[in-house]
Amino acid sequence: MKKILVTGGAGYIGSICVEEMLNRGFEVAVFDNLSEGHKRAIDPRAVFFQGDLSDRAGLEAAFNSFRPEAVMHFAANALVGESMQNPSKYFRNNVANGINLLDAAVAANVRKFVFSSTCATFGIPERMPIDESLPQRPINPYGESKLMFEKILGWYREIHGLSFVALRYFNAAGASATFGEDHRIETHLIPNILKVALGQRESVEIYGTDYPTPDGTCIRDYIHILDLAVAHILAVQSEKSGFYNLGTGGGTSVCEVIDTCRKVTGREIKAVEKPRRPGDPPRLIASSEKIRADLGWQPKFQNILPIVESAWAWHTKHPNGYGD
Repeated sequence: MKKILVTGGAGYIGSICVEEMLNRGFEVAVFDNLSEGHKRAIDPRAVFFQGDLSDRAGLEAAFNSFRPEAVMHFAANALVGESMQNPSKYFRNNVANGINLLDAAVAANVRKFVFSSTCATFGIPERMPIDESLPQRPINPYGESKLMFEKILGWYREIHGLSFVALRYFNAAGASATFGEDHRIETHLIPNILKVALGQRESVEIYGTDYPTPDGTCIRDYIHILDLAVAHILAVQSEKSGFYNLGTGGGTSVCEVIDTCRKVTGREIKAVEKPRRPGDPPRLIASSEKIRADLGWQPKFQNILPIVESAWAWHTKHPNGYGD
């Protein structure tokens, strides 16, 4: 399977997955409306279709022109807080527009679909680490929209024979040598810490210091973006269908991430303690045993230091991000 259509390929995760696939000899087309992504984040070796998933005719034109064998679907709204204020946007784009994409894929006889899902489908988990057997009980419309699409994929496989892999990420972080993280609304911890090091923000906020963790701050499972890209490439080549959790199985606290950023940048980074945010679990750690066993995935980056180093290298070269 060599021809892949990537929706959301101008975004953070999509752009680096596109780059890694091109490096491995795949033919890649990017379909993106550039509402969140950046034109400069599209690898120049890729074919680019500017379009929106709500536009069935535009989608069908892209499929007819490029004739992909597989689809990687990253295009989604992904801000938890916004989803609590505007659920319509999340169900419309992440579910209804996603169905447009599925229908176009089925009509074009696409054989494989790789979906960018999220650990937010689990809500507040009953135990750690989070494996695929745990019940999925989202606590926000963002997580709910992703879970709904996971269920729809199951039915499309049963009815249309569309093989799929849904990858539930934990905290994607880091950069490649070429592409990095530049969101118009930045909610991720590492880039926000590095903005302080770059002098673009006065301080970084720590939401809650009284959690039942060693230093009182939340612990999360950070996965290097290059390891994430490899998981997608294994998924698109696999004959298997299914759902996989994706993390390193290790955890890093907010304070540990800030300390690592101080070490890597060599700069003072002011941190301000704030009250807890509602719904933040103390720990979110992935069990990735299933994807390791089924697809042979093996993350190369097992701790936070090389993740921060790669992010800092990219941000120092691109202090204003993609600048568009």
